[in-house]
Amino acid sequence: MGSQKVLLFDIDATLLKTGWAGFRALNRVFHELYGISEATDGIKPAGKTDPLIIREMVEKRLPDLDPDQEIPKVVEHYVDYLAEEVEVSPGFQVMPGVPDLLEALSRIPHLALGLATGNLEQGAYIKLRRAGLGSYFSFGGFGSDSENRTELVRAAIRRAGEHLKGDVPLDSVYVIGDTPRDVLCGKEAGARTVAVATGGSSVEELATHDPDHLFEDFTSTDAVVAIFL
Repeated sequence: MGSQKVLLFDIDATLLKTGWAGFRALNRVFHELYGISEATDGIKPAGKTDPLIIREMVEKRLPDLDPDQEIPKVVEHYVDYLAEEVEVSPGFQVMPGVPDLLEALSRIPHLALGLATGNLEQGAYIKLRRAGLGSYFSFGGFGSDSENRTELVRAAIRRAGEHLKGDVPLDSVYVIGDTPRDVLCGKEAGARTVAVATGGSSVEELATHDPDHLFEDFTSTDAVVAIFL
């Protein structure tokens, strides 16, 4: 594949923000299934996969139940509620510079754009669809692949190889996200890392995890594109 490079994007707070639509959907599920209101209180989602977030909610709110049995039940209802919440969320926004960046990257033949996100696969495309960004991504790794973020990055790399019909050298893979977990799990999977401070982590905090590249945001399209050329 020569100079082919694979770019694996996180979604939440990297490409877009849903205005907490996911938490509202989870709260609806927990209220419906278990009669518990505001079940997400005290749960910190940054960098975590959907199944891990649900596991933490079950362990905190329903300590007598087995999370491994409850997670599939929650997931079954969650995706439908997420679609409803995303569609009407007043806080939904695409992050600054993202549409221009993805359009520029998509026009470069040796770059393949994919996802490495803790979202369930269905949930990921629900969010991307409202943002008008779904068509940029042909493959990915998702929370539905693994509760462990490093493993879903590895799944994304495998799918990149299938998409490109060839082996993908790890030094040609870039994991792009807004949290320390994106950086740490990208490194653990053997990839290069790009951090952007559009989520809850500052430039200074992200810098302590030594990403290969670090941006305040993606508003400077040329500067971001340049690291992949």
